[in-house]
Amino acid sequence: MTKNYLLGYDVGSSSVKASLVEVESGACVASAFYPKSEAPIKAVRAGWAEQDPNAWWDYLKSATADVLAASGAAKDEVKAIGISYQMHGLVCVDKDLKPLRDAIIWCDSRAVPYGQKAFDALGSERCLGHLLNSPGNFTAAKLAWVRENEPDTFNKIYKVMLPGDYIACRLSGTPATTVSGLSEGMMWDFKENRPAQFLLDYYGIPASMLADIVPTFGPQGEVSAAAAAELGLAAGIPITYRAGDQPNNALSLDVFEPGEAATTAGTSGVVYGVLGQVGYDPQSRVNTFAHVNHEAADPRLGVLLCINGTGILNSWMRRNAAPTNIGYAEMNDLAAQAPIGAAGLSILPFGNGAERVLCNQEVGASIHGINFNTHSQAHLLRAAQEGIVFSFAYGMEVMQQMGMELKTIRAGKANMFLSPIFRDTLAGVTGATIELCDTDGSVGAARGAGIGVGIYADHREAFASLKKLQVIEPVAKDVPAYREAYERWRELI
Repeated sequence: MTKNYLLGYDVGSSSVKASLVEVESGACVASAFYPKSEAPIKAVRAGWAEQDPNAWWDYLKSATADVLAASGAAKDEVKAIGISYQMHGLVCVDKDLKPLRDAIIWCDSRAVPYGQKAFDALGSERCLGHLLNSPGNFTAAKLAWVRENEPDTFNKIYKVMLPGDYIACRLSGTPATTVSGLSEGMMWDFKENRPAQFLLDYYGIPASMLADIVPTFGPQGEVSAAAAAELGLAAGIPITYRAGDQPNNALSLDVFEPGEAATTAGTSGVVYGVLGQVGYDPQSRVNTFAHVNHEAADPRLGVLLCINGTGILNSWMRRNAAPTNIGYAEMNDLAAQAPIGAAGLSILPFGNGAERVLCNQEVGASIHGINFNTHSQAHLLRAAQEGIVFSFAYGMEVMQQMGMELKTIRAGKANMFLSPIFRDTLAGVTGATIELCDTDGSVGAARGAGIGVGIYADHREAFASLKKLQVIEPVAKDVPAYREAYERWRELI
């Protein structure tokens, strides 16, 4: 019996994952990722981070072969392809669509001075009013670095692309990008509803270097005969969705409308909330991009909060403040022995570099209010988790000042969200409902492709099978204690 499938790719900096989703049931029938050990990142100098785009393609080929073999799907049963990718990277290609140099990826910081110089020269009102952000260390600033430091390479550039654009180009043979992608690279002017010509002119970047714009959902190209032969797929499969990893994570969790947010809490933590009108934070403590369903006439913006010192604080506590050889589940049980607010103990979780939400200050992590006669390991462990949540709540206040009312927060049941203390504190201090779901980026990209090709009428149909593993509501009797602990913590900022 013939079945229909959707193929999703998630092109990360550590691996490339492929997932095959069966259309009728919405179930993921096979997933695979490459490489099996973390993909190398080249750091020729301190603060630099580069990867070979050709390696992404090799990983994608291996992952595709595995999911086709594991599922038994015939190549003509794949009906559409969706792509999620690491944001803010820069791929430069020549007229043969070959990379001219390694990609400068998201965690490369060499372009920071270029973004700051542009911000100072062009003015905060112009940059924030049009880009909704400072030019920062994003794709346009990285390209300005190439122009100044590698002029021979710059002069050979035919098109510049984000990592997902490059993968789509390898699939189809046609360079293209999206409004969402241009916005994450600081190359979209929200006021003029077109590429940000004023910033391109300042940097000396010809607009012709930008690829043609295609819709986030809809026809973006088709798998070429050459790519099909390499991948074992049928030629002509449409590519119908692409988005950066954070917008795509929100899509994967069915976060589309104002008042909804997607959250992750791994080594670092992210809150990505949807705003229903064009706006920005005057201090650029959060970043604002076009969400996957953004339209000029009906804005949907993704407001991104990142906290560097998230799970890394919890892991530090496990190594240095918890009983030897204790696991995270046992550590959560021990922390639960302390009361809400950890009996007056507060921890600032900012020990993993400068924090954008603190205006790029590097304040470090610190412990406050410790009482040698009262506090134990349990209090320390609870205060660490509460401090991480409170840093999220602090950033969410910035979002609220922009006009966002956060009612629902969705996340995968992983990392810090495995902790009842973390989940309950987040619900208690924000007043939002926390929904934990079973999904990932490549599965979300596959479902996004289903929307783009018209198999699903809208996101509600596409994510009807999204499994909610757990729902956490604020406990009314505990809310005052959470708020008191948060206000005490907030006074330390």
